[in-house]
Formats: sequence, structure tokens, C-alpha cells
Amino acid sequence: MYLLDRGLGDRAGSGSADPLDRTPPRLAEAMDVGKAAWIQVLPDVPYFVSESGSPWTPIGQNDSVDWIELRGLFRRRDLAGAEAHLRWLYAHGVTCLRLMLEYAQGKHRYIERPAGRFVPDMVVMWDDLFRLCEEIGLKILLTPFDTFWTWIRWRNHPYNVAHGGPLKHPSEFLLSRPTRDAIKARLSFAVERWGGSHALFAWDLWNEIHPAQAGGSADCFGEFIHDLSGHVRQLEMSLYGRAHPQTVSLFGPELWWRPEMDLRSPIFRHPDLDFATIHLYHQGTIDAPKNTIDPALSTGRIVRDAIGEIRDDRPFLDTEHGPIHTFKDRRRSLPEAFDDEYFRHMQWAHLASGGAGGGMRWPNRKPHVLTSGMRRAQRGLADFVGHIDWTAFRRRNLNREVKVLSSDIATFACGDERQAVVWLLRTNIVGKDGMMKADAEPISTWIRVPGLVPGPYDVIGWDTRSGTQAWRCRVSSSGSALMMAIPPFATDIAIAIKHAGW
Repeated sequence: MYLLDRGLGDRAGSGSADPLDRTPPRLAEAMDVGKAAWIQVLPDVPYFVSESGSPWTPIGQNDSVDWIELRGLFRRRDLAGAEAHLRWLYAHGVTCLRLMLEYAQGKHRYIERPAGRFVPDMVVMWDDLFRLCEEIGLKILLTPFDTFWTWIRWRNHPYNVAHGGPLKHPSEFLLSRPTRDAIKARLSFAVERWGGSHALFAWDLWNEIHPAQAGGSADCFGEFIHDLSGHVRQLEMSLYGRAHPQTVSLFGPELWWRPEMDLRSPIFRHPDLDFATIHLYHQGTIDAPKNTIDPALSTGRIVRDAIGEIRDDRPFLDTEHGPIHTFKDRRRSLPEAFDDEYFRHMQWAHLASGGAGGGMRWPNRKPHVLTSGMRRAQRGLADFVGHIDWTAFRRRNLNREVKVLSSDIATFACGDERQAVVWLLRTNIVGKDGMMKADAEPISTWIRVPGLVPGPYDVIGWDTRSGTQAWRCRVSSSGSALMMAIPPFATDIAIAIKHAGW
């Protein structure tokens, strides 16, 4: 790999090469011809494509270099184990990991210490991770700060003035000019070191931007985003002749808790950002679920609302969700079978409502890992997405527009003139454990999908539990909507609809 070939072989010894050599690699060295593919956003297409024009769907979760599955990367304690895990993820349909450059919960995963000095062990660890992801085919959504633990453990953070840093308190993170310079320096280091890698999917320029980081105001959000975005994009263009997609994330409940603040414009419509993302920690239904139905219903409503805020058809995706209140405040993990169903329902509600991919879970389990059932669900989603041409899918949300016969079936849907994705979820078969009764008597129904042009359509029914095709048929539509009978299903069914002559 071009990032740290020189001197890594004797990293554990006294190698003479400086592991923090910041000489930016040339573009030709950054690209593995025939395999490398940067991810792009095309105008008026709300999904992602590779530079070769093929669809690319973000399927994955949040991970950490300090959690059990990637912990072996640090100081190369178990490179083989970390590599095996990453290969296993790829085999289960995972395409993307969301990671933070540092994890500030403890004291040993800072990327800078002191501020402005990049920690060699952390840099080597990131070099190895990028190399492995390049070889395997995984992508990384990278964000520069762990803002949650930075705030909670501020007394230990290298940016604290008490340790020679530029900032007195994180309530001025977005306002302090010396801190802004330090943030840009960190981003510059990352761009020069890893920005040429095709394993980089995109930049989440700031994790969970928040009024508390700006003295209780959101007035500076637009300017802050513009400054970081322009800095990163200009540097990438100068070094590589192109730039990775960019976003900024928001803790989703702030949209409802602070309606008096303009949080929507900078998140959903900032002209410098390429896609929109929020974290779907809806209070009660998602952050502390009592059943597996309500989280899906909340996800569908949130995705519809988010898409409605976007004016230019940029992609939207959730980049954090999970039972954070149950785990963090109540200090318990959900029962595994319940959590598997909760996870699966949320990912299908997200995809079918028009989100890109299935959303990215924050594990919120002990240890912080996704279960094997969640991995099977990701594999099933990965196999399903091949039945839609995402590069030409100019969807709109149809959660309310698609009609079914039964009021006991929730509908999640999106579509354009020639394609549609529908997910039907029964809502009246929840047991005392909050889960769906898998032995429920199957039912059939009819659906009406509006907006599809007349003609023949190939329709696939997808069993989300097994992650396999349940049935396939061809249906003709002669009007402004497609109507068809849905074969019996017990709990839920996902449906891919595609014009047969297109």
C-alpha cells in the first residue's frame, strides 16, 4: 500500500523511516488499477455509484478501533484476527464501516497527543486498516472526532488548554478560531495520508453537530460546515484531482426537541454537502424499544420527513441508530432474538422508505458487536438490492401513497415511474415479548403502487427472515398504478418492482 510501505516491516523495532512522513502520495500510486473505485454522488440520483457507474449501497455499522473486533490492529497485536473479521464482514454483504479517527472514552486512542502531534501507533493502525479495506473491498465513512466522549471526558482530551490544547471548553468547539485551525490541521493530515485511498467512502466532517458546541446556538452551523467542507475538498482536488463525498451528522431527536432552531437547512440542504444524514435515536420507540414494530414505524416516518426536507435529490441515510437509552442509561443489552428482529425491521423500513442502504447500527451491546442474526439480515439486504437499478432510481417516498387492503399491515415504500421498493409489515401479531409471532397464520393482500407507467413488471417477493427470494412473478399495469395480489406471508415481505422492458 502506498500509505506506509517504507519502514513498516520493522515498525516494532528501531526502523529509521519516519512513520509520520506526510509526503502526499501521487494519484497514480493511490489507485489500484482495475480494482479501485471511488464512490460518487450523481446529480438527481439519491443513491451512490462507483466511478465506473455501477451502484454501490452502504451496508454496515459503526465500529471502533477500541472495540473487540478491531482491537488487534492497535500496535499490531493481532493483525490476522482483524483481517479475518473484515473478510468475514465482506462475505456477509457489508460494504461500509463508520469509524472515528479517535475514540476518547479512554486515554490511549487519541490521534493527536498533544494537540498537533499525531501519535505514531494510531497512524500505523489506520494505515493498516486502510490497507486491509483496500485489499478486501470495504469502504470507510470517516469522521474526525468522537464528539460524545470528547465532551464527557474533556478533562483528559489533548485539545483542552490544561494539556496545551487550543480550547477551554467544548461548548466553544465550533466558535474558537484556534480550535478551528487545529480541526483543519487534523483533517489535512487525514486527507494527505488516506484521502487518496479508494477505501475511503466519504467524510462525515463533524459527528453530531450540536448547539451546545456553539454556546447554545445553531447560527454558525452553515459557516462552520462551509469552512471545513471547502478546506477538505480543495485539498483533495489539489492532491488527487477529485474529492470524496461529504456529509455532517446530527443527533436526530434535536430536530424535534429544538423546533425553534434552524437545524434542518444545514443538515439536509447545505450546498457544500453531498448527502444528508441524521442519527435515528427516536425517543422511546428506537432508543428504548418495547416491541419490534414501533421502531420500524418511527424509522419510516423519519425517513419520509428527511427526504421531504431535501430539495436536490441528494442521498439520505441514517448513520447511527440503536437502543442507546436501554444500553447506556439502563445498562442492559436487549435480548438477542428481540434485538435481531428490531435490527432487521429498522433496516428494511429505512431502505423501503427511500434511504440508501439499511442504516448503520451503533451496536449498544456488551461487548460492542453485532449479533450473527444481524449479520444474516445484512447479507439478506445485500442480496436483495441487486434487484433494483439504483443508478437510475429517482425515487420519492410512497409510505402513505401505496395502499393495501388491511389496516393491520404497515406500508413502507418508495418508487419512480419504472421501479419501486415496498415492504409490508404486519402490526397485529405482536406477542408478550414484543416480538412478532412467527407461527402466525399467513395472510394475503392486494397492493396498489401509484406512479408506475403502463407495461409489464418483474416483481420479486423477498423473505426478510431467511434473506432469500420467496416468489417471483410478472404483472402488467395498464393505468397510472400497478395493482397486484400478494401471496400469503406470515410476518412481513419485501417487494422489488422493476419494469420488464427497461
